[in-house]
Amino acid sequence: MPSTDWSKLNHLQLGRYAEYYAKMEFASYGFEIYTSEVDDHGIDFIAKNKDGRFFELQVKAVRQTNYIFMKKDKWNICDLNTYLILMVFSDGKLPDVYLIPATAWKTPNSLLCDKDYDGLKSAPEYGVNISKKNKPLLDAYKIEAAIKSIKEELPV
Repeated sequence: MPSTDWSKLNHLQLGRYAEYYAKMEFASYGFEIYTSEVDDHGIDFIAKNKDGRFFELQVKAVRQTNYIFMKKDKWNICDLNTYLILMVFSDGKLPDVYLIPATAWKTPNSLLCDKDYDGLKSAPEYGVNISKKNKPLLDAYKIEAAIKSIKEELPV
C-alpha cells in the first residue's frame, strides 16, 4: 500500500503521482495507454478502448475542497473524446477519482464553471468548484460508473 500522507508532497509531486495513478486506473480497465513527452495542448495522456476509440485525458489533482480550471483555448467542450480526470486527495486514504466529459461544461452549474472574465486580465476558463455543497454533483462522475459507460460505447 502506498503512503497516503499527501500533505507531505509538494504540488508538482502530487500532480505527477495523480498522472501515474490515472494511467494505472485506465490500464486496470483494459485500456491501452499512450503518453506524450510534452503537455502543450492540455492533454496528459491518451487511452484507447477495445473498440479502437481514443480518449484524450487531462489530469488534475487537488487536496480536499478546492477550485481547478482549464483554459478555454485548450479545453474543447464540443469534443466527445476529451475528459477530465479529477483526483481529490485526503490524507490517510487513496484519492477519490472522477471522470468528467468535456461536454459537461456545455451546461454549467455550481460544480462546473464557465468564466469569461470580460474586461479582466485573466484568460477565459472552465473550472470545477470542489466543495462540500457540490459533492453530490461531483459524485455523479465517480470513475467506476464513467469508465463502464465509455467502455460500452461504440467507436465514434
